[in-house]
Amino acid sequence: FVSELVYRLFRVLEGMIEIRNVNYPKQEQKVIFAMWHSDQCSLHGIPFEKRKNVNILISKSGDGEVIARVVQRWGFSTIRGSKDKGTRKKGGVRATMEMIEKVNEGQNVAIMVDGPAGPLHEIKNGVIKVAKHTGGAIIPMVWYSPDKTLVKFPTWDKFKIPLGFTKIVILYGEPIYVPENSTLEEDNAIKEKLKQALFDLEKQAPEAFKEAYKKKK
Repeated sequence: FVSELVYRLFRVLEGMIEIRNVNYPKQEQKVIFAMWHSDQCSLHGIPFEKRKNVNILISKSGDGEVIARVVQRWGFSTIRGSKDKGTRKKGGVRATMEMIEKVNEGQNVAIMVDGPAGPLHEIKNGVIKVAKHTGGAIIPMVWYSPDKTLVKFPTWDKFKIPLGFTKIVILYGEPIYVPENSTLEEDNAIKEKLKQALFDLEKQAPEAFKEAYKKKK
């Protein structure tokens, strides 16, 4: 019932927003979309015809069940992670293995890299493991709008969602790869590289927004 209400609400909001992608990846397979937990709704910028090939990692919690049902109706596939603290490690490993399998099959995945419960902007190991064992390209992505209708909630992740007429830009960064034989030190360095790439995209977003919505003379 809740998922149906959320889906209907989002369909209404869908007609009130405009999204423009900047530097959307040309690569069609083995892509690992990486974003902050706050920007999870930015996946809406992925063209509908490409969504069936994108698997989104979502927890098995009650909130996760609502989200999973909504995103499935949006055309995405889902991978369910851990349910609670007691099963987080076990469930996380299982979900990571499933993501690796999907990417090796030529599909794509999407990971909220500081989820599911933070800390804020602390990148977990999952995205590195998936990239290392698949050769997939990590594509950082953020979304931005100067409109006040892109509301930021007072949650741990500062979750953002458009609640009204909103113009949005979604920026995609350059691909990041993880060597199959990388060391722990190298993995940590790549995590820092990904974090910095996401921060850099956030800094570039205001100018990218101006360019994307610049009126043609």
